[in-house]
Amino acid sequence: MAENYYPFLLPQNGSDPFCGFSKAATKVLLFFDMTKLLMKKMQYKAIFIDIDDTLLDYIPCCREAFDAALDALTAQRSCSNAVLQRSAPTSEADLLFDLFFSISGRLFSEAKRGLHTIAEVMELYPAEFIERSGLAQGLTVDEQNRMTDTFKHAFRAAWGKTHALVPDARETLDALRAKGYRLFAASNSFGHLQRSRLEQAGLLHYFEDTYISMDIGFDKPDRRYYEETLRRCGLLPHEVLMVGDSMTTDVLGAMNAGLSAVYFNRRNEPLPLLPPEHASLTVITSLTALLQIL
Repeated sequence: MAENYYPFLLPQNGSDPFCGFSKAATKVLLFFDMTKLLMKKMQYKAIFIDIDDTLLDYIPCCREAFDAALDALTAQRSCSNAVLQRSAPTSEADLLFDLFFSISGRLFSEAKRGLHTIAEVMELYPAEFIERSGLAQGLTVDEQNRMTDTFKHAFRAAWGKTHALVPDARETLDALRAKGYRLFAASNSFGHLQRSRLEQAGLLHYFEDTYISMDIGFDKPDRRYYEETLRRCGLLPHEVLMVGDSMTTDVLGAMNAGLSAVYFNRRNEPLPLLPPEHASLTVITSLTALLQIL
């Protein structure tokens, strides 16, 4: 039995799949051989693969870009707060990052529920961070706006250079390509930044194309995102498997558009209840486990 692969069947009680999590929400049915056989029978022609927290490790990438943005504020002398100095206590910088990460995480979660577009989130979280951090204390509105712009542009520039890999990412892509699958990167973000990150990570050449939301015109989990990506690659929904770390954008978004999906639960988070039409769910906790079911 593979240690990092689990087919799940979730109970049907009509609950909202996003209302909360419970350890008792899932019943693990270890039908490894049966599920593996069924997935092979599907004979997928292509695999859509999410980028952040599926191929590239989001948290260290985010911290690297955040630190570069703080450095940009210091270099521009737009804020004299001691917390921006390299001699400041590490704990203060950590607290600032925790605040930033909390703000961006909340806004991205709201985007998954359709409250914002990804483009809107990219504008909202730098402004909210600067306002709530206290870094702009005593500045005029115009000075605070300039500080926000400096932080935003520096963060994006640095983000395009971050490329910390999730374990086994390159090895898994090697194996999938060797098996003959067409590979496509599928992500919510700016196209040029994500392609830059994949290139610097040495992963871009694995992909036939990159389907980034800003280029597609729709964000995951919008059904239109998946419909447009299918149109571009010339495949039918049943011919494509989506792999990603987000239950909302990657798994349910793909399933609602008729694709199959695998949930990459690398941090072993509790699973939500799913609606009856998506009762069966394949979960992996390592990328190499994907090779065991294809």
